Amino acid sequence: MSKEYTAKGIQVLKGLDAVRKRPAMYIGSTDIHGLHHMIYEVIDNSIDEAMAGHCSKIEIFISKDGHVTVTDDGRGIPVDMHPTQKKPAVEVVMTTLHAGGKFDHDSYKVSGGLHGVGVSVVNALSEWLEVEIFREGEVFTQRYENGEPATKLTSKAQAGRKKRTGTTVRFMPSGNIFSTLDYSFDTLSLRIRELAFLNAGVNLVFADERTGKSHDFNYSGGIVSFVEFLNENRDVIHKKPIYIEDRTDPYEIEIAMQYNTSYGEKIFCFANNINTVDGGTHLTGFKGALTRTFNNYAQKNNLFKKSKTSTTLSGDDVREGIAAVVSVKLPEPQFEGQTKGKLGNREMSGLVQASVGQKLAEFLEENPSVAKKIIEKAMQSARARDAARKARELVRRKSVLESSALPGKLADCSMTDPEQCEIYLVEGDSAGGSAKQGRDRRFQAILPLKGKILNVEKARIDKILANEEVRTLITALGTGIGEEEFDISKARYRKIIIMTDADVDGAHIRTLILTLFFRYMPKLISEGCIYIAQPPLYRVKKGKVAKYAYDDEEKDKIIKEMGGSRGVYLQRYKGLGEMNPDQLWMTTMDPERRTILKVTLEDAVEADHIFTILMGDKVEPRKKFIEENALEVRNLDV
Repeated sequence: MSKEYTAKGIQVLKGLDAVRKRPAMYIGSTDIHGLHHMIYEVIDNSIDEAMAGHCSKIEIFISKDGHVTVTDDGRGIPVDMHPTQKKPAVEVVMTTLHAGGKFDHDSYKVSGGLHGVGVSVVNALSEWLEVEIFREGEVFTQRYENGEPATKLTSKAQAGRKKRTGTTVRFMPSGNIFSTLDYSFDTLSLRIRELAFLNAGVNLVFADERTGKSHDFNYSGGIVSFVEFLNENRDVIHKKPIYIEDRTDPYEIEIAMQYNTSYGEKIFCFANNINTVDGGTHLTGFKGALTRTFNNYAQKNNLFKKSKTSTTLSGDDVREGIAAVVSVKLPEPQFEGQTKGKLGNREMSGLVQASVGQKLAEFLEENPSVAKKIIEKAMQSARARDAARKARELVRRKSVLESSALPGKLADCSMTDPEQCEIYLVEGDSAGGSAKQGRDRRFQAILPLKGKILNVEKARIDKILANEEVRTLITALGTGIGEEEFDISKARYRKIIIMTDADVDGAHIRTLILTLFFRYMPKLISEGCIYIAQPPLYRVKKGKVAKYAYDDEEKDKIIKEMGGSRGVYLQRYKGLGEMNPDQLWMTTMDPERRTILKVTLEDAVEADHIFTILMGDKVEPRKKFIEENALEVRNLDV
């Protein structure tokens, strides 16, 4: 018999109990992402001080025992008694949800905090937290344990003649709440660097005592420096980025852009320093103004007649080769979408469009040589777009079910529900043959790829669609390609597994395929559809017992378990084709036993940077990258 549902069963969570009970509701998760979010929340408070013009330096320090210290030289959290709560303001901020200056437009016109939960959530999810406030010539300190005050707020006079202001927050995330306390220095560095770009002149220092690594970020050029960083490994069309700034109280619009010789586009959007990965109204306004302004300039200066091209440039044409950062600051930002990654404030579209329309038009009139180079590139894109349209129609006309589309290549599965279906993209016909024989035909499809597919980093869309292997892949997946056509709802498989040999060529082919997905089908990555198969490196056999090892450490462990290396037969797999169908199924394709790695996108800026280095035209950055990372390589086969 079920328990009686009465008032007794209604649990009322007071103060920060709700946060400890459901931490994922406030910080997203209790894994490494949530752990990092704790640091971001504290840094955001300091950044808000910087945006308000009261802070110029922020220091972040991770100690050996895992506790984090964030120090700024802002005004310091208020310490006077709160009029209604009858306790110091800092205690209210630390122990009460939705308390803080971010709701008071006199204190902060704009704020990076998404929902105002901020530091109180960090306090709730920490084993202990200490706050130290420098203001009015005194140092105020208070300690909290599991979100509750452990001491009263105490104060003492600051030593020395020079009196400083600011806040220091030290906290130790709770090991009972988080599944890991192992921070990623690189992931944190990327976000801290991003904040330094977005807040010109603010010095952000990050040091990690556990690794001995540190960074000192300070970009006086702000988002202009950001764009220069994005184009660091590319050939640019004009040396100096175009910079647009418009401050109409209470709104701030900052845009920097620079064109390069590549064929993709990279636009990063921010609202109050928050990376709006899904765009929104500020991006819509920027794109609309860009297309209209370049078309108006080309018409006015008779550039269409001179080049004998079409009379209109599309949005895709004018954005080919652009690297841009769109940063807006506004009160009361409204975020939409599942990940809160889309700005919804309607007024921003018109404001950004007006600013860019006016200021970009002025720039083009004053810099005709730059204007001509950009428009020439856009016109070349328009011509390629016409060719691509014909290639797309060819792909569209050929159904996957037609034998003429994929002659003897795609071995499809019998099930048709994309959620249940997976496709293996396999290197070479030999491995493809083994995979076809070893698979479960009900839900596993096999597409062997011949040789290395086209490097899309160095090709326009028309050349990409003319490539047989790429066209075969696109047709098999069913989603279409590119911003205008891609539709994830048409995906024929929700798991796309890249299966290549564990050697240099295999790694290269894997990178070529990932480059295609990252540049032209990024939603497949963000929706968690792309995986990398992990075939074993070794087969260890002694007598009738055979085991598989996926790395050297596992191999050594198995050999030790078998009693050492007297009578052990060790086979090193250099290619998938060396495994028979049963072995391939058992080690790499059986959902019950296989290991597959999901491809995720932690940081789009860094991913763009790495793909450009590895697959772009410039040799020097690639050489430098290889030299710097050579010692990290494992299981290298040449």
